[in-house]
Amino acid sequence: MSETNTAKIYDLEERTLACAKRLITFTNSLKKTLPNIEVIKQVVRSGGSVGANYIEANEALSKKDFSMRIKICKKEAKESIYWLKLFEIEENGLESKRQLLINEFTELMKIFGAIVEKTK
Repeated sequence: MSETNTAKIYDLEERTLACAKRLITFTNSLKKTLPNIEVIKQVVRSGGSVGANYIEANEALSKKDFSMRIKICKKEAKESIYWLKLFEIEENGLESKRQLLINEFTELMKIFGAIVEKTK
């Protein structure tokens, strides 16, 4: 693997990790209503799974395994968007943070979709 490819992998690993950390910070600032608590559990799982599966993809044993893991990354990013849209939010500042997270997961979803297409 060339130095450029290594940097790209590293950047996406770091990006997914940073996104998961921002997601956790965001969920910690939400009002702890019963619905929000349940959605927090789901979104933290799916949001963290994006990066975890990307790391697994980079350690894939075959092209098929790599492709499957990347598809899971895309699926988990899409699921995270769904959960983010379900939160009850009362503060405008939190709404803008939610939208930034939705935008980031949307970009990640598109990136993983493009990777899937290139690996066909």
